[in-house]
Amino acid sequence: MKMASLLGRVFSLFFEYDTPRIVHIRSKKVGVINRLLQLCIVGYVIGYAIIYQKGYQDFDNVQGAITTKLKGVAQTFNLSGDGKNRTWDVNDYVVPPQENNAFFVTTNVIVTPRQQMGLCEEDINVVGANCTDDPSICVKDQPLMTGDGYMTGECINSSRYPGFKVCQVQAWCPTENGNLSAPRPPVIGVAENFTVLIKNNIEFPKFGIKRKNIIGFIDSSELKTCRFIRNDPKYKFCPIFYLHDIVEYADTTFSDIAVKGGVIQILITWDCNLDHAVDTCIPVYSFRRLDTNDTASPGYNFRFARYFLDNGTEIRTLFKAYGIKFILTLQGQAGKFNLKPLIINIGSGLAILGIATVICDIFVLYVLKGKALYKEKKYLEVVGEDAYQRGETARLLPGEHINGRRESLDIPGLNMKSGD
Repeated sequence: MKMASLLGRVFSLFFEYDTPRIVHIRSKKVGVINRLLQLCIVGYVIGYAIIYQKGYQDFDNVQGAITTKLKGVAQTFNLSGDGKNRTWDVNDYVVPPQENNAFFVTTNVIVTPRQQMGLCEEDINVVGANCTDDPSICVKDQPLMTGDGYMTGECINSSRYPGFKVCQVQAWCPTENGNLSAPRPPVIGVAENFTVLIKNNIEFPKFGIKRKNIIGFIDSSELKTCRFIRNDPKYKFCPIFYLHDIVEYADTTFSDIAVKGGVIQILITWDCNLDHAVDTCIPVYSFRRLDTNDTASPGYNFRFARYFLDNGTEIRTLFKAYGIKFILTLQGQAGKFNLKPLIINIGSGLAILGIATVICDIFVLYVLKGKALYKEKKYLEVVGEDAYQRGETARLLPGEHINGRRESLDIPGLNMKSGD
């Protein structure tokens, strides 16, 4: 019986219909709450969604390309242990020469000169290379994966660390001295005076707008002499930057980052309001350091080699390069008035206004002292002649009990129960 009654109630919902009923409530509390909610919603829609978020505009994301060109020279002395000066130009300290939206500048270096293929001692700092207590660990034809080559099976005396023995390896000899740390001051500390030209061409395809970051300079001679200054009215548009300034704008010091290297991001932001003149669409540069300056693995470095022949023998010079990797990021969008998003935002705002009614209904039906009266006035049940009935006990008779008596409403074809 319970299951049948439940199924009957569920089935009866199919034959029912709810329509809103307007109840005009004269109450200071409810009125104030309703107006405050409506004011907040209207303020959000107009002030935030439409004005602040520019809900009256259509938007397009920026697309573009970034190219860079570095200038500067440096000089080092006795870097390879040969007692000679070495001049570094852009072809030496920019490794690799071309990267997509990035460039690397060498600021410090450890050089292992004139390596050639042969048999030599592995560096004792390599895990598994120390064979002082157990010569059998030098397994023939097995590599030291964090080292420089394949072991020959021999355990030999170390020339670098007297009293120790290390595994002999077939590798580029002599192997790199792992006990050397990054020199202080940095070998190419003068890199702070190097300059980089950043050229950026962008487009907003939806609106057919093209722009470039070279703004307000008459000719190439004037452009070559300018340098970027963040807060200067004119030179904040200069696309030529001192590396020192970029590092300083990223809230660090060049002397600190140049020793062990690091990663700095250069952001070029184009946020344009095309309802104004196109000339007001200008780039904004910002800078930040991305690498964490921790003690376990500080800075940024990698190794590369330069090869040459000496009397038919292949020779190489190994460089462990520390430096700054600059990552260039392009971001931004353009907005222009469009009726469609404005109508959508206004429609959304009108729909949100319904929230005020819902909250007020909850307040008057479940919070106020007169909630029973409000419930009685809000809900009216009308039973038609063809209403679905769930049996004798569920039959609804015409009229409604009000204060212990039945009141009939004479409406042709309908029997009504009313609390009004």
